[in-house]
Amino acid sequence: MTEAIGCPERETSRGYEIVKRGLDLVLSLAASIVFAPLVLVLMMLIVLKDPGSPVYLHKRVGQRGKPIKVMKLRTMRQGADHLEEMLTPAQLEEYKKEYKVDDDPRLIGWEKKGDGKTCFGACLRQFSLDEVPQIFWNVLIKGDLSLVGPRPILERELQENYSAAEQKLLLSVKPGITGYWQAYARNAAKYEDGKRQQMELWYVKHRSLWVDVKIMFATVGAVLGRSGV
Repeated sequence: MTEAIGCPERETSRGYEIVKRGLDLVLSLAASIVFAPLVLVLMMLIVLKDPGSPVYLHKRVGQRGKPIKVMKLRTMRQGADHLEEMLTPAQLEEYKKEYKVDDDPRLIGWEKKGDGKTCFGACLRQFSLDEVPQIFWNVLIKGDLSLVGPRPILERELQENYSAAEQKLLLSVKPGITGYWQAYARNAAKYEDGKRQQMELWYVKHRSLWVDVKIMFATVGAVLGRSGV
């Protein structure tokens, strides 16, 4: 998988970090303006379909291990945190391995088996619309996410799937809204087979502006083509 971009491993420069933050600011500001009407419409639809707050803040691990809260549009029904009540034993086991569930009955609009790919909540996820608020809140305002970087993950997720050395490497960079794993594999690369870890760590070792640009373009293609979902 690491041949998809083709870039030699190297140390990044201070200049790269400065230019990257500048691009994050400019692009996130433009995207926030463009996507604002869509986000407002989606928020209203979420409330109509499942009353409650249309957004939520989810605690993740940020750069250097700092706790951060990423903003998302809510794709699950109220009470989705009660896993034992809403998932079957098999689904609960699947969640414990990959922190996600195929055909998730907690999704907004899920009514029967098979709806996990087509219901309202699933569509928000498949087109990554639930992540859009992060562009404004986490990239532009808080600055704790970049547009491109390893995915911000849960503390438990980090401890269970990465060695101490790998954790240090992964947390040495700012997490991103999209990254090498999301753009080139998404759900096709899993923790269980080690491919997801391999891709996330590959990005940290090989990151550059050229790699970031290619990932952003690949992300658009992956989302529109719904590849890896």
